[in-house]
This record gives sequence, structure tokens and C-alpha cells, in this order.
Amino acid sequence: MKTSCHYSILLFTALIFTMVISNDVSATGKTTIRLATFNIASGLSKANELDKKLAKQDDPQLLKIAAIIQKTRPDILLLNEFDFNPEIDQAALLQRNYLAYGQSGEKAIEYPYHWSGAVNTGINSGLDLDNNGKTSGPADAWGFGFFPGQYGMQVLSRYPIDKNQIRSFQKLRWTSMPHALKPVDPETGKAWYPQATWIQLRLSSKSHWDIPITVENTTLHFLVMHPTPPVFDGPEDRNGRRNHDEIRLFADYIDPQLSTWIIDDQGQSGGLQESSLFVIAGDLNADPADGDSSYKAIDQLTQHPRINASCVPQSKGAVHDNQQQAGMNLSHQGNPAADTGKFNPKYVGNLRLDYLLPARQVTVKDCGVFWPAPGQSGAEWIDASDHHLVWMDISL
Repeated sequence: MKTSCHYSILLFTALIFTMVISNDVSATGKTTIRLATFNIASGLSKANELDKKLAKQDDPQLLKIAAIIQKTRPDILLLNEFDFNPEIDQAALLQRNYLAYGQSGEKAIEYPYHWSGAVNTGINSGLDLDNNGKTSGPADAWGFGFFPGQYGMQVLSRYPIDKNQIRSFQKLRWTSMPHALKPVDPETGKAWYPQATWIQLRLSSKSHWDIPITVENTTLHFLVMHPTPPVFDGPEDRNGRRNHDEIRLFADYIDPQLSTWIIDDQGQSGGLQESSLFVIAGDLNADPADGDSSYKAIDQLTQHPRINASCVPQSKGAVHDNQQQAGMNLSHQGNPAADTGKFNPKYVGNLRLDYLLPARQVTVKDCGVFWPAPGQSGAEWIDASDHHLVWMDISL
């Protein structure tokens, strides 16, 4: 009886151990989680248009986006260009009408936690921010947009979000940043913005959020943003400079020696402690080698001493697409496999714009871009957006 009982205990212990390992827990006891960032590029020009798409269950673009999310199965996900409407629980609609159903043979996925907030896009500043003599156009909003909430952000999570500790930097003024790259008219050498405008201009074109997420009793700071594209301006390079300084905001935020100037929308100053665990996520609109970003903007993060940028997400689809563009985008210098966005090769070509950049204390297991080559599973979904989902597996 003792031998039989002892054998049963060993068998039960082995079964439990197998179950633990199969639940993405390593032998060291660390939980492996997958993070992702995905610019869904909805490209909607009217308020509430996304809400109408979410209220249905048959929108072609959202069906493909849901299939991609279900295929990659991130535990924590940032969606860029997800229009914000404070009057509707958009994440609940996305969950109920798209993610709750298996798309194209994939399994349904559930995100019990989510958060979104106000962004600067489409909010009229009352100022002439593009110097065209008018104060009511989309370029005169605090962040370019045709309606408030356009190009917003949405965070979905399988782990609890500490909503009481979320910090937003929507209203932080650009002039608050020490040594900010203030736009200058190269012909006159004078400031491009009048001083009365400059002292009011907000830094973030959408918003910057610090979202604490509790993963197995550990706090992970999900630092999300979507800086302005460094184009659609003139020789003063106001958007290129703003893109650089929007990226710099989080570069300073994770450095206790440089973050003292930062004040959030609730009036709290400073950034993260040196021991804090974080992952920076978003469409940063800055390629390390190509495109129009200014002053090596993305180097502020990829070469930051507190960031582990060793795992560069790549895909076979990006390589194939670059080969199809042979002879059209001759200026491309970066590694084509690392590109995350597909753009017109006659102008800028494919770029690496979407990033997941963890703290050095975070262990990176793997990373990639969901951009399958023709013939690979999911290749029929990639036209859902001109960006591709970037994922990373980490343990804390």
C-alpha cells in the first residue's frame, strides 16, 4: 500500500509539473508573457465611424485584425489608431463582436482588462499651429486630426491594470522640456512658432501613458505612445523635431537623473525608479536607418542604457515584400527583415516604425513581426493595415 501510495503521489506531482510548464511557466518559476503593438491604421475620417464598425460583426478589416490577434495571442496588446470615444466602451464591443468568435479557424481570445483615454488629436487648440492664417483646421489641433479622439490608443490585457496608478502626459507642454528642439525658420533663423504659441503647445501629438499592469505579483509599466510622423511639414521640420522630442519624453522618463522636469496630467512630477520594470510600446514613426526622422530620434531608445534592444523583431513577409520592390526603393539602407510597415516604394518604401523595447532587467525570450510571406498562414490578412503586429515574449 505504501509503495502504491508513493507511486500515486509521484504521478500526481509529475502531472502538476507538466501542467505548470505547459502554462508558459519556465522551470525557474518565471511566467512568460507575450506583448504586442499593432497600428490597425483604421484611417477613418469621421467621428463614431469606428463605433459603427465595432457594433457589427462583419466588418472586413476588423475580422482580419481579430484573426491576427487570435493567431498571435498576445497577453498585453496596444492598438494604435484606435479612435477614442469616452461615451462608448469600445474595447467591450471589440471583445464581444470580434474577439469572442474564432476568426478564420483561429480560437477566440478574451481580454478581461482594458484601458483607453483622451488624446490630443482633433482637439482644437484655438491657435494657428500651421501658420496659414487660420485657427480651425485639422493641423491646428493639439495633435493633427479631423475630430477629437482620432488616431487614439487602446490597451487590452489578460492581466489586471492598476487604473488608479495610470499616469498620462497629454497636456505636458513642449516648452517644459529642457533643451527642446524648438522649430526654427532656416531662412530667417527665427523661431517658427510665435512665442505666445510656443509656450502653450503640447508635446504629445496623441498622449503618453504609463500603465501599470500586475503580472504574477510583479508590476510591469506598459509605456505607450504614438509620436507624430516626422513629415507633412516644411524646412522648419516642426514635425520631425516634435517626433524626436516625443520619443525623448520616455527616454527621459525611464532615467531618474533626467526625469525631474516631467509633470503628468495629475500634477505628479518625475519618472520611473531605476528598479522599475517596463516595456515601451507603440508606432514611434522613426526608423533607425531610413525615412525622414530627425536627429536619430529612435537611437534615444534603442541605444538607451536602461533598455534591452537586442531582440529585433523580424519577418519573412518583409523580406519578400522588399524583394518585390527591387529597383524601386534604392535608398533603403536598413535590414528589410525588420521592417514593420509597408508604404509606397516610390516615396519612402518599407520602414521599421513599430517597437517593443523592454527594460534591461526584463528577460526577452523571443520576438517577431506578424508579416507572413505569400503561402504562409495568415498571409491573406496582412492588408488589414499598412502596419504589422509586432510581438515579444518576456519573463519578469
